[in-house]
Amino acid sequence: MKTKTIKQTVTFPTTPDKLYALLLDSKKLTKMHDAKATMSKRPKGKFTVFDGYCHGYNMELIEGQKIEQAWVFQEDGWPEDHYSVCTFLLQPTTIGTKLVFIHKGVPEHKYESIKRGWRTYYWDPLLQQLLKVT
Repeated sequence: MKTKTIKQTVTFPTTPDKLYALLLDSKKLTKMHDAKATMSKRPKGKFTVFDGYCHGYNMELIEGQKIEQAWVFQEDGWPEDHYSVCTFLLQPTTIGTKLVFIHKGVPEHKYESIKRGWRTYYWDPLLQQLLKVT
């Protein structure tokens, strides 16, 4: 199976520590997406988001700096045993936090829909959640 890599950069009006905490907060993610999320805050800990549509485990966690996770999507045409790797790099800026997101191993035929999905279902709701809080 051919795969591709998604790379996106988004700036959020918050600190790296607060964004890191939000990305691993089960209750806030559940509320933000209006779908159940369970997120472990431990290396090798498991997670699910969007009522189980996505699941996986934490590979590396560096508080306030980096989250690296293995993700499986319950997507038509996504092999059940195929883990892709999502890396969230958090960098402080003068206006908040720059998130550099790298998603490796996306099946080529799912690339465009997954790429759009990150913006629509993750970055936009995260921004709205942060704007409500600040």
